[in-house]
Amino acid sequence: MPLPVGTKAPDFELLNEDLKPVRLSEVLKRGKPVVLLFFPGAFTSVCTKELCTFRDKMALLNKTNAEVLAISVDSPFALKAFKEANRLNFPLLSDYNRVVIGMYDVVQANLLGLPLYHLAKRAVYIIDKEGVIRYVWYSDDPRNEPPYDEVIKEAEKIGQS
Repeated sequence: MPLPVGTKAPDFELLNEDLKPVRLSEVLKRGKPVVLLFFPGAFTSVCTKELCTFRDKMALLNKTNAEVLAISVDSPFALKAFKEANRLNFPLLSDYNRVVIGMYDVVQANLLGLPLYHLAKRAVYIIDKEGVIRYVWYSDDPRNEPPYDEVIKEAEKIGQS
């Protein structure tokens, strides 16, 4: 089960697609909520659709005063190619050591029956500016997409508080 609403979000530092470190606590210091997207893999059909949908809804997310960070276990190099190919307008973070997916309890273990093939489950956390988790959505089925409109509505509520 992912971390529950009301829990302090674990801090982390991951490399983005440009090999620059991004620390959650530093992003939160900007005084905005963070929409944290966990996705299984770059260049897969559902992940591409999901991240492109969030890209297309960024104007709405910007109005909520929220920042988006997307995390997968892909390498920073794959994430850079994925970001460029899809013209994504938010940072993609590489959890190639699979530490953060464990911290947030969103590990999709042994995907497709492949031993030790651990990816991120598809999940969305919204973290308020104080670092507290205020919204959680996740799926055990990597084919399920998040409820985009609900995520935006919740980000708007959290951004106004």
